[in-house]
Amino acid sequence: MPTRPGAAEGDAPARRTTSLRARRRESLAALGMVSPAVFLLMLFFVIPVVLTFALAFTNARLISPVPAQFTGLQNFRTLLDDPLFYKSLRNNFYFAAVVVPLQGGLALVLALLVNAKVKGVNFFRTVYFIPVVTSMVVVSIMWTFLYQRTGLINHLISQLTFGHVHGPDWLNDPSTAMPAIILMSVWQGVGFHMIIWLAGLQTIPRDLYEAADIDGATRWVRFRYVTWPGLRATRTFVLITITIAAFGLFTQVNVMTQGGPLDSTSTVIYQALRTGYAQQQIGYASVISLAFFVLVLAVSLVQRFLTREKD
Repeated sequence: MPTRPGAAEGDAPARRTTSLRARRRESLAALGMVSPAVFLLMLFFVIPVVLTFALAFTNARLISPVPAQFTGLQNFRTLLDDPLFYKSLRNNFYFAAVVVPLQGGLALVLALLVNAKVKGVNFFRTVYFIPVVTSMVVVSIMWTFLYQRTGLINHLISQLTFGHVHGPDWLNDPSTAMPAIILMSVWQGVGFHMIIWLAGLQTIPRDLYEAADIDGATRWVRFRYVTWPGLRATRTFVLITITIAAFGLFTQVNVMTQGGPLDSTSTVIYQALRTGYAQQQIGYASVISLAFFVLVLAVSLVQRFLTREKD
């Protein structure tokens, strides 16, 4: 059938209109799918961050008939002169300095052990991961009972030393409270990072290990020149996540010690929440939260710089 002259030119606008309608429908569908996530992001992140910056320059209180007043940099000056803030900051660094290498190293050792293709290895993977899926509140309560003067830990110490050594009152002694929380935190979180290390180990090509075996490499040489370089991206992720979690220490302190004894376990996050809710000083708590944000951001950037891939 002969084509009517100008028919192709007349159909082109119709095709463009149909294409525009299809793209508009796709855009509306995409907008509908992403809108719940955007709403939650705005509600639980953007708005709180904006309010934190705004309240940091006021004397706002949680419940007060007096409206908040603009105080300028007064809260920041108070923070710089607050000895409890510096003590909480030292406790955060102390906790992170011990937990990051200890938990990361122990998790790597466990990952190397459970990566072996032996019978029953899945059982050990499950056992090591059980504390991770247990609520931190439940774990903290359980360990609080273990740490009591008459608890299981002191009973085992006494039994193993035939009664010659008696354990301390772990959570009520300033010298042992933070180490006790560190031990419990490492035990609870090591399984998660073991899984991360394990995933990284399984991405290393087996050919590299076979070549190392042919060359007669020892286990240490294989780990140093094959395993460790192959875990470069994994170790960056593990170090950053452990560090952020370490600086965010709160639940264990809140349940087990409430910042005591003598503020020996107080942390920046715990001080911010106690100041904001218990003491109702929302303005000052906002300043502490901003300081914590800057701290974590700086530490994360430094870690990322130190663990970057070098040419």
